[in-house]
Amino acid sequence: MIWNNLIRTTIFPSLNGPGIMGNILIFVRHAYILVKGTERKPIDLIIIHLAFSNLALICNIEIADMSTVFHWRNLLGEAGCKMVIFLGRLARGLSICTTSLLSMVQAVTINPRMTLWRKLKPQTAGQVLPYLLLFWIFNSLISSNLLHYITAVSTVNTSGVHMYGGYCYMAPSRLIVRWFYICLMALRDAIFQSLMGWSSASMALHLYKHHKRVLYLHSSKCVNSSSPEIRATQSTLILMASFLFFYWADFIFSFYIGSIVTYDSILLMINLFLQVGYAVFSPFILICRHLHVAKD
Repeated sequence: MIWNNLIRTTIFPSLNGPGIMGNILIFVRHAYILVKGTERKPIDLIIIHLAFSNLALICNIEIADMSTVFHWRNLLGEAGCKMVIFLGRLARGLSICTTSLLSMVQAVTINPRMTLWRKLKPQTAGQVLPYLLLFWIFNSLISSNLLHYITAVSTVNTSGVHMYGGYCYMAPSRLIVRWFYICLMALRDAIFQSLMGWSSASMALHLYKHHKRVLYLHSSKCVNSSSPEIRATQSTLILMASFLFFYWADFIFSFYIGSIVTYDSILLMINLFLQVGYAVFSPFILICRHLHVAKD
């Protein structure tokens, strides 16, 4: 219990803190570019939305975790449990969808041969808004069951229910309802990860062809002098790889924890870190990208 509280109160917040600050920096920087810049690129609004989604995910998980550690029973009452868990799942879904959109837009930007997808690419920041609105509606519907079934532990008998933190639980629902929402989440993840994987493979192939072209036209010393679009593509690929790593690590780890009888606090902390790992590290990938651009 001592080690569990130490991790929750010191180590875990010390990892989340830089993630919160990094997402705030990315949000403010691109918001400033979007408002003050002469050219309002759609990718700026996408990155703003991604930073906001990641920030909301980290904050919701941190609030739920701290309320458990410090026994803030009054903080997460009936309404608190519903909103924190609902917003956490909503933010996770928005992060998945926005990352996929960023990958698709970047893939279409650097590859002129993708004529079919180019017609769907937003040309201005305003044309991104319908996509983001669709993401909000779709993910709100997927998470809507939480508003009905999530409640505070203190109000009911908690035997045989699924716990969320220390004071919240999900009441049992009908099997058809449970599988309906599980299938919706699985369908969302499959669609957007497939688009993400396809666009990432397309960008990787384009980078490979660009590398071969540079080697053919110039000497190997000129390989590093790539265009801003190529550098943006490289950072997007790193972002996609980071997302896929944390997503599947979280999936496998959650499946393992769900299959064991006894729960170890260290395993639960690792699983909690994997849930927010992408949200914590993704802004620093984007910050490194901006630093390279500034140096050039």
